[in-house]
Amino acid sequence: MAKVSARGSFHVLWGLVISTVISSVGTIFIARLLGSDLYGLYGIALTAPTLIGVFRDWGINSAVVRSTAQCRAEERGAEIRQVFLSGLIFEIALGLVLSAVAFGLSGFLATDVFHRPEIVTLIQIASVSILATGIINAATAAFTGTERMELNSVMLICQSIVKILIIITLVVLGLGTTGAVTGFVGGMVFGAMVGVLFMWVIYRKLPKPIGSIAGIKACTKAMLTYGTPISLATIISSFQTQFFAFLLPIYYLSNNSIIGNYNLATTFVVLITFFATPVTTVMFPAFSKLDAQKDKETIRNVFQFSVKYASLLVVPVAALVMSLAEPAVSTLFGNSYNFSGLFLALLSITYLYTAFGSLSTVNLLISQGQTKLSLYLTIITAAIGFPIGYILVNRFGALGLIATTLTAGLPSLFLSLRWANKNYGVSVDWGASVKILLSAGIAATLTYTLVSYLNWASWTRLVVGVLFFVLVFIFSALLTRAVSRSDISNLRQMAGGFGFISTLVNQVLNFVEKLMTILRL
Repeated sequence: MAKVSARGSFHVLWGLVISTVISSVGTIFIARLLGSDLYGLYGIALTAPTLIGVFRDWGINSAVVRSTAQCRAEERGAEIRQVFLSGLIFEIALGLVLSAVAFGLSGFLATDVFHRPEIVTLIQIASVSILATGIINAATAAFTGTERMELNSVMLICQSIVKILIIITLVVLGLGTTGAVTGFVGGMVFGAMVGVLFMWVIYRKLPKPIGSIAGIKACTKAMLTYGTPISLATIISSFQTQFFAFLLPIYYLSNNSIIGNYNLATTFVVLITFFATPVTTVMFPAFSKLDAQKDKETIRNVFQFSVKYASLLVVPVAALVMSLAEPAVSTLFGNSYNFSGLFLALLSITYLYTAFGSLSTVNLLISQGQTKLSLYLTIITAAIGFPIGYILVNRFGALGLIATTLTAGLPSLFLSLRWANKNYGVSVDWGASVKILLSAGIAATLTYTLVSYLNWASWTRLVVGVLFFVLVFIFSALLTRAVSRSDISNLRQMAGGFGFISTLVNQVLNFVEKLMTILRL
C-alpha cells in the first residue's frame, strides 16, 4: 500500500512541481509588471468568484474518489462509469448556475462591498472560473480514484502554461489587471478541457453498466448522501477563509499594496504544498481501501506511518521557508513587496501541524464514512474562527487573518485525534513528531541566524541558506534519532514507486545510512 501511495504521490508531485514552477515564474513577471497596487486589485477581483465558488462542490468529488477506489478494490469496474458521469454532470450544472450568480452580482460586489467600481468587468470575467474549477476538480477526483495521478499532473501543467502565456502577453500589451484576470480564466478553461478529454480516455475503457440513466440518478443520490456532510464542512471552512479575505479590501480601503503583499505570500506558500498535497491526495483512497473494524492493525500502522513520513517531508520544508522567507521574496520581487516575507513566514507555521496529524486525521475519518463527525469538527472550528477572526481582521488586518488561520482549527484537530484513538485505536507517534519538529527547529534557527549576519546579495544568502539548512537538518534528524534504520528501509521500499527518481532517492538514503554508520547510530 505504501508503495502504491508513494507512486501516486510521485505522479502528483512532479505535476505540482512543474506546473507551480511555471506559474511561479509567471507570477514573478506578473507581479513585477503590475506592481503591488495593481497586483492587489487583481487578487480582489478573484476574491468574489472564489467565495461564491465555495458553494459548488456538495461533497461529490470526495464521493467520486471514495466510490471509485472501493469499486476498483471490489472489482466493480462497470459502476465507475456511473460515478464519473454523475460527478461531471453535477459539477457542470452547479458550476453554470454559480457562474451566472457571480456575473449578476458583479456590480453590487464591486461598488457596494469593495468600493472599487473599476473591477466590475474583472469580476464578470472571473466568474467563468467557477465552472472551469468545478470541471477540473471533477477530473482530479476521477484521476485520484483510479490512481491515474499522472493525468492530473499533465492537466495542471497544461493549465499553468496556457494561463501564464496569456497573462504575460496581455499584460505586456497594456491590458493590466484585465489581461491578468483574462489569462487566469483562460488557463482554467483550457485545463478543464484537457481534464474532460482525459476522463473520456479512462471512461471509454471501462465496462459498460446496465441501465445507465437510472444508474446515474441512483449513483448521484448515493454520493450526495455521503458527500453532503463533507460539503457542508467544506463550505463552512472555505467560506470562513474567503469571508476574511473579503474583509481585507474593506479594512485596507485605500491600500491595495498590502493586499498585494498578502496575496503574493499565499501564492508562494505553495512551495510547501509541493510536498503536502501529494500526501493528502493519495492518503484518502489509501484509507478508503481499509475497514477500521476489520483491518485494525493495518489501519493503525498506516495512520502512524502516514503522519511520520508526511512530517519528514512537510515539516522541514515549512521550517526552511520560514527561515528564508525574507531573502526569497527579496530575490524574486525586489523591495516592492516589503511585507510578503513576514506574511509568508507566518503562513508556513500551519504546515508544522503535519506532525500532529493534520494531513492524516480528516482523511482517515471521511474514508471510514465519518462525514457527520467531520462536519461537527468544522462547525467547532467555525464557531471559534468567525468571532475571533472578525475581531482580529478588523483590528490587525492581514496579521489578524493569519493569526486566526493558525489557531482556529487546533481544537478540532485534537478532538479528532482523541476520537480516532478511542474508536479506531490509532495514534500519532508523538516521540517521532517531537524529534522531527526539534530537528527542523534547530536547522531553521541556525539558518536564520546565519543569513541575518551575512551582508551579501539576497540571492546569495538564499542559496547559502538552503544548503546550510539541508545539512543541519540531516545531522539534527540523525542525532535526535528522528530517522532510524528501519525508516530508511521503509522509505527505500516506498521509493520503488517513484519511477526513475527511485535511483536518486536510493543514493540519498545510502548517504544517510553512511552518516549513521559514521555517527554510530
